[in-house]
Amino acid sequence: MRSPLRPAAAAVAAAAIGIAVPALTAPVAHAGELGPDLVISTLPVASPKPGEVYDKTVIVTNNGTAAARDVVFRIGLSRGLDFPEHVEGCTYSTTRDGGPQALCDLHQTVEPKASVTTRVRFRARPDALLEYVEYGTSPTGAAPGDGFDEANRRLALTADSTADLLAEGDKAAGDPGGEVTLTATLRDAGPGRIQNEESDEQPGLLVRIPAGTTAVQVPGDCAPFGVDAPTGPSEPGHPKYVCWPADQIIEAGQKLDYTFVLKIGKGARDTRGEITASSVYGTHLDVDKNRANDTAYLDVDVTDSGGTSGGSTAGGSTAGGSTGGGSTAGGSTAGGSGDGGSATGGSGTGGGGNAPHGQSTGGTSGTGTSAAAADSTGGVLAGTGSDGRPLLAAGAGAAVVAGGLVLVAVRRRRAV
Repeated sequence: MRSPLRPAAAAVAAAAIGIAVPALTAPVAHAGELGPDLVISTLPVASPKPGEVYDKTVIVTNNGTAAARDVVFRIGLSRGLDFPEHVEGCTYSTTRDGGPQALCDLHQTVEPKASVTTRVRFRARPDALLEYVEYGTSPTGAAPGDGFDEANRRLALTADSTADLLAEGDKAAGDPGGEVTLTATLRDAGPGRIQNEESDEQPGLLVRIPAGTTAVQVPGDCAPFGVDAPTGPSEPGHPKYVCWPADQIIEAGQKLDYTFVLKIGKGARDTRGEITASSVYGTHLDVDKNRANDTAYLDVDVTDSGGTSGGSTAGGSTAGGSTGGGSTAGGSTAGGSGDGGSATGGSGTGGGGNAPHGQSTGGTSGTGTSAAAADSTGGVLAGTGSDGRPLLAAGAGAAVVAGGLVLVAVRRRRAV
């Protein structure tokens, strides 16, 4: 079972409420005592479209034994909602969460067993999505304090809209043994903002550290990620992290940058890590209907310590043009096809041209025989730091081809 990242929704909402007028301290009536005891009906659930006005009434009933006078009614809204107009008799301010609120004097006395009605009216903003409205009074009729009960209620709303969480990657180049800085970005392209008060499925960014590198500096908002959840506090050295906003809110159009410092391993080759816009549990958020931009990459271009870069390998260079692990001279292959061995006598159609990961593109191989008898594994060098060491093949004589002396280079690999 997942451990929630935040307290229960009611407790969080209560902590976020800012009351402009202090609550009165009139005691609630207990059994055998005279006093008011107000309760309020519930609002119907709705999914307003952005720009749409929600306008409903609630009933305030006095179940106590004394009249409730000067009843104060509060409406508090999340930041994706607002009031379409200001009403006379109401004082407007903001909650601690930054949303609008109104404290309204109903100018009514509610006698025992009597009821009055009042309106709850608000509008969904263009960025509305996961929202809430808090409404009510206290049992005595004073302005409500923290917490929710039958006199002070809270309604969660999901607006008829979506959000588009997307990942943005980065790239850097560095030497083996050096460090690079990469920034993983989570962005909400809108139109809706995300402030999930009802679930712990908060927006997040999964970051997979590129293979062959180690995270040596990690943002404080990023925790190591286990099988399906964060596993502990932020610390370096883990292969995967999940990052999320400290206040667990991401506004429409907002970008959240998470910068990592990575140390490149001495045997590393060009490498890539994946980042994914998701929830903090690695799941896709239901409000995000566009999956096409959920994934991006952190690319590290590693400079070869032997003086070449990318897919080239040391020990395979001759005149004519590099082919990434072998070379061509005048159209004939000499020194290896970039496949871990070499071929002789094969005719080519052109010289050089870098090829990824040591694969020759200089021409089509002929019927040359493999000169890598000691290299039975074949294939390109693994990206773990294996190196090629050229040896001159000894022979009783040298072959003269087109007036030139061709030496067959045998490239030996260490076992990985």
